[in-house]
Amino acid sequence: QVQLAESGGGLVQAGGSLRLSCVASGSIFSISTMGWYRQAPGKQRELVAGITSGGSANYADSVKGRFTISRDNAKNTVYLQMNSLKPEDTAVYYCYCNNRFGTLESWGQGTQVTVSS
Repeated sequence: QVQLAESGGGLVQAGGSLRLSCVASGSIFSISTMGWYRQAPGKQRELVAGITSGGSANYADSVKGRFTISRDNAKNTVYLQMNSLKPEDTAVYYCYCNNRFGTLESWGQGTQVTVSS
């Protein structure tokens, strides 16, 4: 099994920045894609960004140009740099990883991001 541990959430004013980190441990050999989902109150969980082990990234349209996902394979860590934050970015952010078959391997416990107006 893979365990994911997130950090870096918090409270920030609109226009500010935060950086989330997620460290994987356990059966890390099985990991292919890593990334982030988020879930706002009363809404479904949505994909924010994902990145393959080779560094190919994809983003939700709502965060393109503001968020950057990166990955350090040597440290088994994925990052999400969030700039120009908006109140609508407020959500619990969950780290995830898939295996090479595209199957979800694990979720993190979630980290709260709150953007005040």
